[in-house]
Amino acid sequence: MSTSVRSIAPVGTLWQKAGVLAFERVAHEAAARAGTLLRARYGERQEIFFKSEIDLVTATDRDAERLIVDAIATAFPDHGIVAEESAARPGRDLHRWYIDPLDGTTNFAHGYPHFAVSIGLAHGDDLLLGLVHDPMRGETFAAVRGEGARLNGAPIAVSETQRLEHALLGTGFPYDRRQHTAFYLAFLAEGMRRAQGVRRSGSAALDLCYVACGRLDAFWEWKLRPWDTAAGRLIVEEAGGRVSDFAGRPHQLTGEETAASNTHLHAELIVMLQDVRRGLDARPDSEAPPPRP
Repeated sequence: MSTSVRSIAPVGTLWQKAGVLAFERVAHEAAARAGTLLRARYGERQEIFFKSEIDLVTATDRDAERLIVDAIATAFPDHGIVAEESAARPGRDLHRWYIDPLDGTTNFAHGYPHFAVSIGLAHGDDLLLGLVHDPMRGETFAAVRGEGARLNGAPIAVSETQRLEHALLGTGFPYDRRQHTAFYLAFLAEGMRRAQGVRRSGSAALDLCYVACGRLDAFWEWKLRPWDTAAGRLIVEEAGGRVSDFAGRPHQLTGEETAASNTHLHAELIVMLQDVRRGLDARPDSEAPPPRP
């Protein structure tokens, strides 16, 4: 009986690994094709549409998304797909892909060379695969659950920075920032006071990857979407980092708060974010932004 059990377990493991390898291969191929398109059109005059006052999308976003979605839907027709620029596709099993074909659209539209393709895969609530491809630098960050994180195939790890005053932080601002400028700037101001420096790059997917490889020590942002964070969150976690909400609770892809760090700084980062929020709540002239629709 024990011989039978020992012979069955590796078969299941091999089958699961083969499945993840197939997912990874398709994701890499789709991201590479989309990245080639983005790089080819970079610097050209873009056809721009506005989804809201400052949230824009280009024709290139949609063309890149179509390349990725078609590749994944063809390879895995039973999987669900949640992509930024099109309606969600329900799946017939628990697999769900999260796709941002162009994270950093404003950068791209202005000819600022900092943007990426982001592709994540979850099974139910468990993230399995994350891939973020920067076509301008030729950098591909990738992670598979339980197998670590890599940059162009080489293992990466978060930084060893132990104190917030020595840290380089990243952040971003949501699309209601014109209506709630003072609220969001209060967090930036406190980051400037407590850390060595703060950067705002315009691509949350790359910010998360920069935490994963030690270029940033921590990152926070309000109101990110699942396609912004799914891939990057797994890459941070597999590189030894931590991702949570602003209270230190488990991060939710559909939540309003994303805080990521090298783990060493996470408690200090959360204290900073909570201190700012308490200070804002105590001010009679401060009004928190409403939840996103």
